[in-house]
Amino acid sequence: MPVRGKKGVGVTEYRDRRIVVIGGFGYIGHRLAARLATLGARVTIVTPAVARHRTAAVESQALGIRVLEGDLRDAAAMRRAVDGQDLVFNVAGRSGAVQSVEDPAADLDVNCTGNLVLLECLRSASRSARVVFVSSRLVYGRAGGDGSVHEDVALAPLCPHAVHKAAVEQYLALYNRLFDMPFTVARLTNPYGPGQPQERTAYGVINRLIHLALAGSALPIYGDGSQRRDYIYLDDAVDALIALGAAGAAAGRIYNVGSGTGTRLVDMAQRIIREAGSGHIEFAEWPAVAAQIETGDFVADIARIGADVGWRPAMSLDEGLRRTVAAYRTGAVCS
Repeated sequence: MPVRGKKGVGVTEYRDRRIVVIGGFGYIGHRLAARLATLGARVTIVTPAVARHRTAAVESQALGIRVLEGDLRDAAAMRRAVDGQDLVFNVAGRSGAVQSVEDPAADLDVNCTGNLVLLECLRSASRSARVVFVSSRLVYGRAGGDGSVHEDVALAPLCPHAVHKAAVEQYLALYNRLFDMPFTVARLTNPYGPGQPQERTAYGVINRLIHLALAGSALPIYGDGSQRRDYIYLDDAVDALIALGAAGAAAGRIYNVGSGTGTRLVDMAQRIIREAGSGHIEFAEWPAVAAQIETGDFVADIARIGADVGWRPAMSLDEGLRRTVAAYRTGAVCS
C-alpha cells in the first residue's frame, strides 16, 4: 500500500535509502521497520537487547533488515548505527507518565541523556541524516477548550515524561541551529492496534482495555470517563511517520499525529465491550498521582500535517477496534 502524501509518496521515495529505526522492536518501531523494508529501504533496527526479541529479529532479518544491539545511551553503539545513514526514526525511550513521576531519574537518563548521545553521534558520524523524533501529545499538558489543539499552543507538561519529551524537541531545534542538523517532530496522540503485549500497562490504555474485555474482566474507568481523547490506529500512525520521513517540506517542523477526533473514554470502553462480547465497566476513584497529571480533554489539530505532506488517517474507529479485537483474540502481539 503506498503512503498517502501530497505527491503520492511511495516506493520510489524510500528505495535504497539507508534508514535506522531506533527502538525497532517496540510497539510502533516493529511495524514501522517492516513497512520501510517493503518500500525498498535499507533498514537497520537498533535494540538494547536482541535476546528479548528473538522471534521479531528472525522475522526482520528475513525481510532484509539488519539488526544491531545497542542502548540509546551507548555512544559507541549509536555511532556504529548512524554512520552513513540517510534518515533516523527515533521511536525508542522509556514510556509512562505515572512511571515517570515515580522514577523521574530513570526517565531523564533514557529519554534525555540517550537523545543527547544520539545527537552527538550524528554530529560526528552522519550530520546530514534527518531525525524523525516521536514525541507525545503529553507535552501540551492541560490544553483545555472544546476545539482541537494546534502545534503552536504553549507547552505546559504535567509529568517528567512530558518535560523530557519537550526537552528533546528543544535539543533537536538547537542542534539544527548550531550544526544545521535536520529534524522533524511527530507529537503522537494515543495509538492503539495489534501488537501490544497484555502485560505492558504503562501505556496504551485502549489495548489494555481490549485485553481485559477479552478476558471477561472489569474495565477500570477513572472518574466518570468523560475525558475525551484522540485515538489513532497503529497503521495510520506508521503511515504518518513514513510520510513525514519522505517529505523534505517536513524538515524543521513539528506535527500533531492523531485522528483529529475526540472520543470519551467511557464511550470507548462501551464500544470495546460490544466488539469483544465480554467485559464490563467498573468506575473507580482516580489514583492520587494519575489525578495530579490528568490532562483532561485532548483532540489533535492535524491540519498542518495534511497541508504539508498530504497525510490523513484512513482507519475508522469502529473498524480499527474490530481489527484490534480480532488480532488480540488470536494472541497476536510483538515478541
